[in-house]
Amino acid sequence: MITEKAAPHATAHEAGTATQGQGQGEDQAQAPASPPGRSRGGVQLLVLALGFVMASLDTGIMNVAANDLRARLGLTMSGLTWVVDGYVLAFAALLLLAGSLAKRFGARRIYLVGLAVFTAASLLGAVAPNGAVLVAARFVQGVGAALFMPSSLSLLMHAFPEPARRAKILGIWSAIVSTSVGLAPTVGGLLVGTLGWRSIFLVNLPIGLAGLLLTRRVIAAVPARGSALGGSGHVLGLLALGALSYALIEGPDRGWSAPVVLGAFAVAAVALAGFLVRERAVRAPILPVSLFADRSFAAANAVGFLFNFAFYGALFVLGLFLQTARGASPVTAGLQMLPAVLVLPFGNMLYARFGPRIGNRTALTASLALSAAGYVLLFLILAPGLPYWVLAVVLALTNIGGGVSSPALTGVLMAAAGREHTDIGSATLNANRQIGSLVGIAGMGAVLTGAGDGYQGAAFAFALTAGALAVAAVVGRMGIRTRA
Repeated sequence: MITEKAAPHATAHEAGTATQGQGQGEDQAQAPASPPGRSRGGVQLLVLALGFVMASLDTGIMNVAANDLRARLGLTMSGLTWVVDGYVLAFAALLLLAGSLAKRFGARRIYLVGLAVFTAASLLGAVAPNGAVLVAARFVQGVGAALFMPSSLSLLMHAFPEPARRAKILGIWSAIVSTSVGLAPTVGGLLVGTLGWRSIFLVNLPIGLAGLLLTRRVIAAVPARGSALGGSGHVLGLLALGALSYALIEGPDRGWSAPVVLGAFAVAAVALAGFLVRERAVRAPILPVSLFADRSFAAANAVGFLFNFAFYGALFVLGLFLQTARGASPVTAGLQMLPAVLVLPFGNMLYARFGPRIGNRTALTASLALSAAGYVLLFLILAPGLPYWVLAVVLALTNIGGGVSSPALTGVLMAAAGREHTDIGSATLNANRQIGSLVGIAGMGAVLTGAGDGYQGAAFAFALTAGALAVAAVVGRMGIRTRA
C-alpha cells in the first residue's frame, strides 16, 4: 500500500466522516445559503477541493523530492525524516483542536486562516537556505493543513445539504483528491527534474491564493457556536508526540542510550500519562476515553494506527529506494510509482461490490493479510537483478489491499461508535491514524539509518511493514465483533 486516497495523511472519506458536525459554525451569523445551482455548486466543490489538492500534491511530491532535498541541503537521514515528519507531527497534534476552533470561530474563518498559513509556509519552504528552516516551514505547513482540512469538509457538508446530491458530490470530491494523489509523484518528479526542489513549494502559491480569493466569493458563512477548546489536553498531546518523534528520529544518530534520547522518551511517557489523566477527569474530553472500553472501537483504532504506520512508512522508503538503490531520476521515480497508485480506486470498487456481502471485519482482515503477504514477497525477492515490472506488479497487487482496507476500517469504526458518537469516533480514528503515520515514517527512517537506503535497508523496511500489517490483521480478526 504505497499511497492512499488521501489528503496529506487522511483519506477523503476518512476526513469527511471525521469532520461532519465538527465545524458547522461560522464567523458570521448568517442563515445557510439556499441549495446551490449546478454551475455554482460545481464552483463551490472545486474551491473547497483546492486545499485538499494542494496538500495532496505537496505530500506526494515530497516523497519523490526527498532524495534531491537530502543532496542539495546536505541533510542526514534524521534531518530528512524531520522534513517529512515535521509536517505530520503538527497535523496529527492539532487536527482535533482544529475541529474545536471551527466550531467556536467558524469553519470558513478557520479554513481561510489555514489556507493562508499553508501558503505562507510554502513560500518559506521555497526560499529555505538550510534544513532547519525547511523543517520549520514544513511544521507550519502542517499547522495550516490541520486548520483547513476539517473545515473544508464541514463547509462542503453545509453547501450541499440534500443527501442524494451530497453523496454524488462526495464521489466527485473523492475522484478529485484521488487524481491529485495519483498524479503527485509524476508532477513532483517533473518539477524536481526540471525546475529544482524549490518548485515543489512554489507550485502551492497560485493554488493557495486562488483558494483564498474564491472562498470569500462563493462559500457562504454560517453561524458560529461555542465550543470548549481543551487547551491543556492539546498541549500535553503535542508534547507527547513531539518528544516521541524526537526520540525515534534522533535515536539512530545520537544513540538510543544517549541522555537526550532517553529524556525524550521519558517526557513522552509523562506527557501521555498526564493526557490520559486529564481526559478522564474533565467533562468534555478531547478523545472519548470511555469508547475504548468497546472492544471493536479499540481494535479499529489499533488497526488504524498499524495501517498508517505501514502505509506511510512504506511510501517514505519507496521514494528513496527507487532513486538511491535503483538509480532512477526524480521524473522516472515518479512514473514508476504510478502502477501502485492507480490500483487504489480498483480496491475501493472491490470493497463497494463485496464489502456489504462479506462484512467489514472479513473485508478488512483479508485485505490486510493480502497486503502483508505482498510485502513478505518483496522482502524475499528484493535484489539488484529484480526487473522493474515484477516490482510494479507486486506493489500494485499489494496496494489493492490498501484500497479495500481504508473504507472497511471506517465502516468498522462507524458500527462500533454508533450514531451518537459518529463524529468524535471518526475524528479519533483519523487522529490516531496520523500518529501511526508519524511513528511509521520515523521508524522507517531509523531502519534506513541502520541498514542504509539501498536494497538491504528497503528489504528490512518492507519486512517491518509486513509485520505491522500482519499484526493489524490479527487484531482486526480477534478484536472486532462480527456485527461490524
